[in-house]
Amino acid sequence: MSAARIEQAMARINAAMARIDTARVEGARVENAAATPETPVKEAEPQNSARVMALVNAHEKLREEVADTIGELDALIEELEG
Repeated sequence: MSAARIEQAMARINAAMARIDTARVEGARVENAAATPETPVKEAEPQNSARVMALVNAHEKLREEVADTIGELDALIEELEG
């Protein structure tokens, strides 16, 4: 696998992570949009926050595993071509 393809794959992974983070922030903003002095900002529900954090952590772990695997594959291909 060429370095360009690795960079392209990493860019897609990072873009997906950015979309997840944007969705998380947007969700919090929508929940808090109706907040007034009479109705304070709602805290995120612990169950939902825990779920989101679990998904973010799982995604980060998968991203790291993919990056490691791509690096290993690249090294093997270079070795076979060398």
